[in-house]
Amino acid sequence: MKVNPNYLGRLFTEEELTEEERQSAEKILSMKKDKGRLVCQRCNSLILEDWYLPIGAYYCRECLLMKRVRSDQDLYYFPQEDFPEQDVLKWRGQLTPFQDMVSKGLLQAVDNKEETLVHAVTGAGKTEMIYQVVAKVINAGGAVCLASPRIDVCLELYKRLQNDFSCEIALLHGESEPYFRTPLVVATTHQLLKFYQAFDLLIVDEVDAFPYVDNPILYYAVKNSVKENGMRIFLTATSTDELDRKVRLGELKRLSLPRRFHGNPLIIPKPVWLSDFERYLDKGCLSPKLKSYIDKQRSTGFPLLLFASEIEKGEKLKEVLQKEFPHEKIGFVSSVTEDRLEQVQAFRDGGLTILISTTILERGVTFPRVDVFVVEANHRLFTKSSLIQIGGRVGRSMDRPTGELVFFHDGLNVSIKKAIKEIRQMNKEADL
Repeated sequence: MKVNPNYLGRLFTEEELTEEERQSAEKILSMKKDKGRLVCQRCNSLILEDWYLPIGAYYCRECLLMKRVRSDQDLYYFPQEDFPEQDVLKWRGQLTPFQDMVSKGLLQAVDNKEETLVHAVTGAGKTEMIYQVVAKVINAGGAVCLASPRIDVCLELYKRLQNDFSCEIALLHGESEPYFRTPLVVATTHQLLKFYQAFDLLIVDEVDAFPYVDNPILYYAVKNSVKENGMRIFLTATSTDELDRKVRLGELKRLSLPRRFHGNPLIIPKPVWLSDFERYLDKGCLSPKLKSYIDKQRSTGFPLLLFASEIEKGEKLKEVLQKEFPHEKIGFVSSVTEDRLEQVQAFRDGGLTILISTTILERGVTFPRVDVFVVEANHRLFTKSSLIQIGGRVGRSMDRPTGELVFFHDGLNVSIKKAIKEIRQMNKEADL
């Protein structure tokens, strides 16, 4: 029987395949014993006693959304095959000397099979820096995946790669079209659970982001989805303790880029005391101090991106702002906003002048010429990492490499202080 090419490099449960297809596939145990306990072979989760079916088998509850894994059934995979050699890179842009240094470092890392961490500031141009290494692997007949924990980041990457690469690209997330086999895949990190030894190169972007950071299931998926002789590259603007530990132990090579592509420094956040935000919001009004800051910002004509800590507060803030600024076109997006992608595009195109967001837009999106305000910046949901990422939305474009970045707070906390300190350090490292 001829194997469906879309099955190559993929992992299946017994029920996803026909009897004939199972005959053509490689088989692995769905669960293995580890120190007397059962462990799921797809997601590496420990199977609990009560994850038990009346038919006398255990199942894995952790990766249940990806079809049920049962202890009385095997898992199946179809070994990946090489692609035809080709020439895929259409991009003809110019890297800066600093970007070029990282790009060459990645090419060398692939040759030497050295797993690598690229620690580059927000707006450094990480995407362009990986183009040469992605093209090198695909041109030689290999398979490459670019993965990120965030759908918005995947969509932005997909758009960029479509313009700059000539091969077809598969985009995978919870609501995407079905997978088709191609040498270049863009996927959320959860989708990697459906692959098995499929990629010669896996690049994980935004490794410090939820839900990837400190998630053993997704770490396992990243490990399992790469071929035995394949390699991984991790990209981040704010490194994690785990990655720093691996660099210290020599398990990861580190490439650093502390300079933005246009050569200008990162914008230093300005902390501003604002103690009455919630009190006024509860009354359906805007704090006079916040209103005066927004008034001043709107007089510049630059778009304003405003971060709120919680969905309910963001929705309320939109209502209040629309009342106070009737001539502005205002939007609000969160993880549950159905037309989020449309609103983000409208803000990018100038159809919206103010966009309020939760941390959903803290990373992976670029808005030219934007200013950023964070209200309640000392809220527990704004971590050091997310504040650095939020700050990185400002000053990303060549025609306006500056901008206003304000952290409104009612008490400076560790996250704000550490974020400002790390931004200053990166500027210092770049000698700016």
